[in-house]
Amino acid sequence: MRIIGGRHRGRPLHAPKGRDTRPTPDRVRESLFAMLDGMGLFEAAHVLDLFAGSGSLGLEALSRGAAKVTFVDQGSGSVTALRRSIADLGEEGRTSVLAQRAQTAVDRLREAGETFDLLFADPPYPLGEDELARLLTSASGLLRDLNALAVVERSVRSPQPTLPPQLELYRDRTYGETRLWLLQLESDGR
Repeated sequence: MRIIGGRHRGRPLHAPKGRDTRPTPDRVRESLFAMLDGMGLFEAAHVLDLFAGSGSLGLEALSRGAAKVTFVDQGSGSVTALRRSIADLGEEGRTSVLAQRAQTAVDRLREAGETFDLLFADPPYPLGEDELARLLTSASGLLRDLNALAVVERSVRSPQPTLPPQLELYRDRTYGETRLWLLQLESDGR
């Protein structure tokens, strides 16, 4: 697994051992990041990568111009691999890694008043729809403004996530076995 574009293009990433993580396929990352690049979302962006695993989404955003990325994963293997990749890229100063459950991290970040321009949520497929809905409700409070996006990645067989009233579907895309939902804050201020 490698970074696809930007200043770290071609650099390898460490992946956790075992089958507990499911890295986003290169073809999906390439399509997603081409779309996000076209929207101008990376320049100086603050990014939150929930269920980070190898960190491929957040590290790709960093390579393409994001100012800061906060990674969240509760798996010790994922956190170890992610920290190794960050060190190899020399990006310790623009990253932070929270080794905790996604919901716990979101709650703490909200309490601290943190906001983000781009949020990635690539939860494990077995994560229940109710739990994902609760997480999206909390995480919507972390989106900086109406231009911020949350990207949810799930199996093509998963239903569209249940959206809280403050979020609306901006766009969705299917790539093979992967489906992406791009969400934004409701424009009418709900």
